[in-house]
Amino acid sequence: MTQRLRASHKIIVEAPVDQAFMFFTPAGEELWVDGWKPTYVHPRDGRTEAGMVFTTGQGDELTIWTMAEFDRKAHRSRYVRCTPASRTGIVQVRCAALDETRAEAWVSYELTALNAAGERALEDFAGVRFAAMIDDWARKIASRREALLAADIR
Repeated sequence: MTQRLRASHKIIVEAPVDQAFMFFTPAGEELWVDGWKPTYVHPRDGRTEAGMVFTTGQGDELTIWTMAEFDRKAHRSRYVRCTPASRTGIVQVRCAALDETRAEAWVSYELTALNAAGERALEDFAGVRFAAMIDDWARKIASRREALLAADIR
């Protein structure tokens, strides 16, 4: 079983880098991740900023997220996430402009299992599964591209 996992993968997003970066915020992900509905703890309006806290999931999959870093100009964010029943870790997103209409997004996860349930959960992120998950993100973003570009993501 896997106790600690580090995984990183890059995708191309068909949007200017300033907008593409915001697609990976909690509010931005509400527009393209099926079932993603954060409960905003601070600030309650869900405004994206360093120090924000929100939760997702329920039961054993309740996850507490804290945005440790949010740099809109550098297109970089870092989240600390903890699913107390199984695992904890850090998620990072970095975006860079490829040209005026496309950006590349690097998504990195560093997870540590807290118990056997966490070790099983980390298996879902191992090897090619992580790259496939992030590639699926690219497909979902592309399928909702027009709505995402029109949205005012906070």
